Amino acid sequence: MPTTLKDQAAIVGIGETEYSKNSGRSELSLASEACAAAISDAGLTPADIDGMTTFTMDNSDEIEVARAVGVKDLTFFSRTPHGGGAAIGVMHQAAMAVATGSAKAVVVYRALNGRSGSRYSEGVSGGPTTSDLIHWSWYMPSGLMTPASWVAMYTQRYMHDYGCTGEDLAEVCLSQRDHAVKNPRAFFYEKPLTFEEHQSARPIVEPLRLYDCCQETDGGAACVVVSPEMARELPHAPAMIRAVAQGAAGDQESMTSFYRPSLSDLPEMDLVAKQCWAISGLGPDDVDAAVMYDAFSSNVLFQLESFGFCEKGRAKDFVRDGNLRLGGRLPSNTHGGQLSEAYLHGMNGVNEGVRLIRGTSSSQPDKNEHVLVTAGVGVPTSGMVLGQG
Repeated sequence: MPTTLKDQAAIVGIGETEYSKNSGRSELSLASEACAAAISDAGLTPADIDGMTTFTMDNSDEIEVARAVGVKDLTFFSRTPHGGGAAIGVMHQAAMAVATGSAKAVVVYRALNGRSGSRYSEGVSGGPTTSDLIHWSWYMPSGLMTPASWVAMYTQRYMHDYGCTGEDLAEVCLSQRDHAVKNPRAFFYEKPLTFEEHQSARPIVEPLRLYDCCQETDGGAACVVVSPEMARELPHAPAMIRAVAQGAAGDQESMTSFYRPSLSDLPEMDLVAKQCWAISGLGPDDVDAAVMYDAFSSNVLFQLESFGFCEKGRAKDFVRDGNLRLGGRLPSNTHGGQLSEAYLHGMNGVNEGVRLIRGTSSSQPDKNEHVLVTAGVGVPTSGMVLGQG
């Protein structure tokens, strides 16, 4: 039995639907299409799959997806909570299932009609009474009712503490849009963004403007996880999971941990980073590219510091130097990210991490031995390091 999950599982197949603002079909249809595409890409058949995992927020039950795709007996299924924080938590579940023998081939999926159906930008008031809604109720009288408003609180404090400006947020957005322009899957394919357009866009919640906020997307994405031994028999070179971890830090709330001593850092992401480096035996200097969860542009700055790519408060300098672009120190969100490709709660980022390892990204960097992929910010979260097989 392995003592860690280093190199105990590999991603061998990826699949997705088109990304749109009006899919015209059910979320179950989107999930099934993405899963079928991932299984085919892996060189497997639905009969080879015996595990499935997704988000608690996904509306498509794994048993219904299995029936639609043609998967037979399941020996493993699970769900991971906390919205975007689950983007790598589901990978953690899949890797553990494979490493322990609970399943031999696990499909991980996420599908939603995030624009034509239920929209996260509509806020949280009026929803079912949950423990999260109870603590959010303390903030609603102040108008803090949406993810954008919650992240804006952290962003304002961070900017105040470290001298970050809207121009630094713009560089995050512009670098990712430049990647998306070359990506045929991206909503903003061949649609460049200028600095002036970013700065003149309408405010959403100060200091966040329109292009600082992720898209609302209809679509689905999926991947297949197997053992390294099984991976060697399949068509694609595997993306080895060098490390995968989850983290919820002390005094954690979901998106609104406003009563901590500081709003300018992410202790839960610090915890994930510490585990990823310890499990993999690697460090920030060993990572060639990254896919960082970018529901909002400022999220990227926080994570650069959590994972040690720059010192605390210096992420603004890191991005100003062009380090997120091709040819920079850490080409990031080379698919365009959730800002410019699509918002699939981070699962499209997992697939881009695999493309980077395979060498097939539409914005492929020269070096691709190791890639960092992260999950949602401000919630119990997760992250992983992928490496070449």
